[in-house]
Amino acid sequence: MLKWIIQIAFILIGGTLGLIFLPHLYEFFNLSDNPWIQNPYVSVIIGAIILYIAAFFLTDYLINFIRWMEERLLKAPIGDLLFGTIGLVIGLIVAFLLGTAINNIVIPGIGSVVPVLLSIVLGYLGFQVGFKKRDELLQVFTTSKQPGQKKKSVEEEEGLSLGTYKLLDTSVIIDGRIADISQTGFMEGVLVVPQFVLTELQHIADSSDTLKRTRGRRGLDVLKTLQTERTSAVLIVEEDFEDIQEVDLKLMRLAKKMNGIVVTNDFNLNKVCDLHQVRVLNINDLANAVKPVVIPGEIMHVVVIKDGKEHNQGVAYLDDGTMIVVEGGKSYIGQAINVEVTSVLQTSAGRMIFAKPQDSK
Repeated sequence: MLKWIIQIAFILIGGTLGLIFLPHLYEFFNLSDNPWIQNPYVSVIIGAIILYIAAFFLTDYLINFIRWMEERLLKAPIGDLLFGTIGLVIGLIVAFLLGTAINNIVIPGIGSVVPVLLSIVLGYLGFQVGFKKRDELLQVFTTSKQPGQKKKSVEEEEGLSLGTYKLLDTSVIIDGRIADISQTGFMEGVLVVPQFVLTELQHIADSSDTLKRTRGRRGLDVLKTLQTERTSAVLIVEEDFEDIQEVDLKLMRLAKKMNGIVVTNDFNLNKVCDLHQVRVLNINDLANAVKPVVIPGEIMHVVVIKDGKEHNQGVAYLDDGTMIVVEGGKSYIGQAINVEVTSVLQTSAGRMIFAKPQDSK
């Protein structure tokens, strides 16, 4: 269907161009005295035939270009397209006004060429400015206040904007605890799931590896739970950054653009976000904060289940998964013993408790 439309358009354009330009070509070759050629319908037919023949060579390229443009436009956010179009219209209006002024200047060869160049250049610049400055333009309109309206402090405005969007990464979705935290009401604002994160989840869910496939499907179930049980919105964002391959880097750039917070349980992503000055909520930090406080000298009853990395060490676990390294506990593997806490190591990657058997004093 599209191919037919392009070919018909070529025929119509060819007929129009033939009617306009071929009579001048006849005069150049001294053919205008021929009564058959003087017929305007002949010029229309000749022009239509020439461009119809050209259509056989150009149609496929035009179809590919149109489909490429359609794909790019469908992927672009509607806000970017809207502001880009507004910028294009403003650029063309400015070009028209300048072109009208230039036409009044009698300079041979300039009056007909410059308006066309101005339309191309200013139209392109207007579209690019509107497209790339969308967030700043939105901020100008949204932050405008009514006369007499009380001005908020900088801290309040920053807190409001930073608390609005919380971007979920793949690891925290697969982890699943975000759904439970959301149900308690501690996760305020709008949860944002970028399309590139959703695509990565889908690839994991389609993996040939059974463990990966299970984790991916669990992540999709968690998203479905968030959409159905969460009172506030879960926003799916289509925006992508084709110049970046890594999902984590895309997530950080989107967080900067939306002025949002990255929600993760990935220790490395947490550190990279800190380097890029992107705010992060780490689920592991929250889990560590609500764990019971353990202090050196406290007595705990644990079961040593395996040996540790160092010589004569044993390893036990609490009910919440916290690892306890028991010095000299290798001989107690398989036994339930009382241990005395010697030190606690707590980081964003988790918490580790070091202890020694109580009877080793």
